[in-house]
Amino acid sequence: MMAYENIIFEIQEHIAVIKFNRPKALNAINPAVLAEVSAALDEIEANRAVKVLVFTGEGEKSFIAGADIAHMANLSPLEGRKFSREGQDLLLRIEKLPIPVIACVNGFALGGGTEFAMACDFIYASEKAKFGQPESNLGIIPGFGGTQRLARLVGKAMAKELCMAGNVIGAEEARQIGLVNKVFAADALWEETMKTAKLIASKGKVSMRGIKHCIDRGLDVDLRTGCYLESDAFALCMASPDGSEGMKAFLEKRKPDFKGELS
Repeated sequence: MMAYENIIFEIQEHIAVIKFNRPKALNAINPAVLAEVSAALDEIEANRAVKVLVFTGEGEKSFIAGADIAHMANLSPLEGRKFSREGQDLLLRIEKLPIPVIACVNGFALGGGTEFAMACDFIYASEKAKFGQPESNLGIIPGFGGTQRLARLVGKAMAKELCMAGNVIGAEEARQIGLVNKVFAADALWEETMKTAKLIASKGKVSMRGIKHCIDRGLDVDLRTGCYLESDAFALCMASPDGSEGMKAFLEKRKPDFKGELS
């Protein structure tokens, strides 16, 4: 593994963990953070043993407090567009990973923090977590896909209200509007997140990729096309070693031992 300064990257059994690690800046995002996360993704994609990725923030205060305003304040329009595109491209890459990705939001997830969390497959949050797209308070708009993913997750009207008003909401309200899956006490968040990560890591990689692909791509097409995507993914699972192992284990009344690969 390469040395990282702005993130902590580790692999625990089949689970990769990326922790944003700029506590003095409340883990705010700058180009160096984006570059290091991209490098960690290179390592994850090269490691066939990794089955799940978890993002979280170091410390108790912040997941990601947003983009680093000290960095953005002096950007020219073209530099601002480049920074926005770099963030968007990274989040699209995270979204397209063939493995499940969980956001473990331990504190502030504002602006780019909410955007980062939304690029994950689902969000678990501490009861102390805060979410929002407050960019309008700075006279700008979300730049890492916030207007697009938020509307898809919570609906057009709610997304407009959050982005236009720039309000910050608590974890429970975020759960009620469909942004967050589950909310836990702060001291239980990591344990509960890892419990789910380990459960997912015990499944077959081909089936996890198939579920993620069908749900993500299916939302962009009509129902019939989405169902046909599912049929193709179903057939691939049937043809995979894990598909054979899972059904054989069921018939033999034992726990399956999934070892299949994606290729």
